[in-house]
Amino acid sequence: MHKKIRLGMIGGGKGAFIGAVHRVAAQMDGMYELVCGAFSSNPEKSKESGALLGLSPERVYTSYQELFEKEQALPENERVQVISIVTPNHVHFEPAKLALQSGFDVVLDKPMTFSLKEALALQDVQAQSGRLFCLTHTYTGYPMVKEARQVIASGKLGKIRKVYVEYPQGWLSTFEEGSDNKQASWRTDPSQSGIAGAMGDIGTHAFNLAEYVSGLEVTKICADINVVVEGRQLDDDGAVLLKFNNGASGVLFATQVAAGEENNVKIRVYGEKGGLEWQQDIANTLQLKWLDRPTEIYRTGGGYTSSFAQHNTRTPAGHPEGYLEAFANLYRNFALCVQARNAGEQAKPEWQDYPGIKEGVRGMAFIERVIASGKSDQKWMEFTTEIR
Repeated sequence: MHKKIRLGMIGGGKGAFIGAVHRVAAQMDGMYELVCGAFSSNPEKSKESGALLGLSPERVYTSYQELFEKEQALPENERVQVISIVTPNHVHFEPAKLALQSGFDVVLDKPMTFSLKEALALQDVQAQSGRLFCLTHTYTGYPMVKEARQVIASGKLGKIRKVYVEYPQGWLSTFEEGSDNKQASWRTDPSQSGIAGAMGDIGTHAFNLAEYVSGLEVTKICADINVVVEGRQLDDDGAVLLKFNNGASGVLFATQVAAGEENNVKIRVYGEKGGLEWQQDIANTLQLKWLDRPTEIYRTGGGYTSSFAQHNTRTPAGHPEGYLEAFANLYRNFALCVQARNAGEQAKPEWQDYPGIKEGVRGMAFIERVIASGKSDQKWMEFTTEIR
């Protein structure tokens, strides 16, 4: 019997949105136990957050540096094993690097780092450390997203020709960073978020979804990037033309000023023989559209779905599975891989199906190329993960 994986968290203290989501996701399958944390750069807030979570005061730390130092000093059967990092973008690289170098596996919220330079450096650190790494691109955790990927990989749609992916939000339609909205304040601040706003925050999700579902890689981009709300420092709207490595083309748009929209992520992929469509508002449904017969509707929980979809399905057919379950699928698959590695066993392909360091590097390259294209008169640019 596998014991629970001992989990530590950096960031995600009292009042933080994404930290609570990560904790729920990690605990959903009973595979992790939260044993320690450095929950805030404010020592008092970190201690208060740890107390609210019921942790031993001795294992609630005032900094991530202290966490690594003191956890490494504990006996191997007591110390933390996996570090979950849920801080703003500018505090991703250093704790992730130190965690890997300290011998811990890492789960990191997206985007991976503050810059492509940091992403490439972290890739080297991870390779040298031999530790496992998961990047939480949540939408790849949905059963019907995994089914879509398998349908395309099977060749049922023929050669892929077109990819359309969108992520509309409306929560930044006004100057929210001018209020006490903490999320708006750091996500629109270049010193904390990086060079991109909407394209870094949600555009990376759309980009990752396009490559994951299609099984293709973007090779060229042409971007139109906008700052719609007066006074905002970073982009809040944009659209990108895409070229893929098989000759297919696509369109990506991500906006945070679509008033009235929530988080209705949507992807459509078309091949020679047919197409498919998935959107988060009806996440249990995948539509397959054909040239010569009626549209098919696949549903989460159906016995006709692939092993990848079934492995990530939690409830009987007809019961809605959503964002938290998709998030939990990433944590569970990562845990299964950690346990297999620790036991000297080979992880199943279904378990290894979570975003990793490669996706993180490509996400950061997307951010930098998109912003460069948006500012350039040249527009069309080669997509590369090299620093320019």
